[in-house]
Amino acid sequence: MMRTRPLKVALLGCGVVGSEVARIMTTHADDLAARIGAPVELAGVAVRRPSRVRAGIDPALVTTDATALVKRGDIDVVVEVIGGIEPARALITTAFEHGASVVSANKALLAQDGAALHAAANQACKDLYYEAAVAGAIPLIRPLRESLAGDKINRVMGIVNGTTNFILDKMDTTGAGYQEALDEATALGYAEADPTADVEGFDAAAKAAILAGIAFHSRVRLDDVYREGMTEVTAADFASAKNMGCTIKLLAICERAADGGSVTARVHPAMIPLTHPLASVRGAYNAVFVESDAAGQLMFYGPGAGGAPTASAVLGDLVAVCRNRLAGATGPGESAYAALPVSPMGEVVTRYHISLDVADKPGVLAQVATVFAEHGVSIDTVRQQGKDGEASLVVVTHRASDASLTGTVEALRNLDTVRGVASIMRVEGE
Repeated sequence: MMRTRPLKVALLGCGVVGSEVARIMTTHADDLAARIGAPVELAGVAVRRPSRVRAGIDPALVTTDATALVKRGDIDVVVEVIGGIEPARALITTAFEHGASVVSANKALLAQDGAALHAAANQACKDLYYEAAVAGAIPLIRPLRESLAGDKINRVMGIVNGTTNFILDKMDTTGAGYQEALDEATALGYAEADPTADVEGFDAAAKAAILAGIAFHSRVRLDDVYREGMTEVTAADFASAKNMGCTIKLLAICERAADGGSVTARVHPAMIPLTHPLASVRGAYNAVFVESDAAGQLMFYGPGAGGAPTASAVLGDLVAVCRNRLAGATGPGESAYAALPVSPMGEVVTRYHISLDVADKPGVLAQVATVFAEHGVSIDTVRQQGKDGEASLVVVTHRASDASLTGTVEALRNLDTVRGVASIMRVEGE
């Protein structure tokens, strides 16, 4: 039997995502009630600019006092979609203290203070759900922490930022330069006026921290994630990638060490074989590739941003939290029992593609090969082209640690025959 008294929801933020959450709650009210077992009522909407017209929202529900809204005591669920660290952190903890569960899309806050927020939720015996914080509409958080809870996840690798994937895809398919592709992304609304958080990897790094923590049952904070942006990727890099049967993606990679004693989390551009499922992810779409002991290889794909897709994930969490509320229970919280340390980037082992500008004369290749050998880095392939006393030398290594490769490059720069290091890129997915 359906409960007639509604569950009350407070919405913090009514921008692109928040307005879609409100719209779906209104237009799908009957379906949501049937799925939950009780009606859900939008009890208040906290905004910064109350004078703005918000279609479909009763102006009487709009307030600028978010703190008073979450302190009301009759609120069952707080939906936080304002983003940022403060006041979101204070509002979420206040919501727990006053009896509400929380649904959030705040990747930056969860990556920085997820452990403290989970502790606050646990102390209050309330839920903290955040499916929308990573990869938009793609069901990912819940499969990792529930569907795969009985499995051992070894690697999570994905494209988790639509803006960067759109830019790199345009560079790959049209031959456009970075700035040209960025300008198109901005014109189409895929890139912000200030794209730094996207193109420098900050957005993806926050998502990598969340994914690594869930996948490996360990606390991984934003500061633990190695981050490298994609602003230096050039058309020449794509040409080299195509020669190897690869393309270039900005990847978030979380993996368990071979001995199982530590984990790593990193974000950087990488060459990936065209045969890998992630290579075919086009435009502003996201995809995450998961490798585990029992399930094997899994691929999660879909729109990673936008008002309606992100609102879909928020509403999925809202339904789950409301069901828990009616049952007098809570869903899964933080699982950090493994407490695996996060290894520094220097210990990460992968393949590398290095492009060198060298003098076009005998003995250069031998000198370069000697430097690689002295630093314990094995060479897989070498390609050399020369003209008018100058040459380019492209070296692809076997798997090597980041630290050993860094030492190799420093030594190469000291060779008189090496004019410069044109590019260094990791090769993943093999």
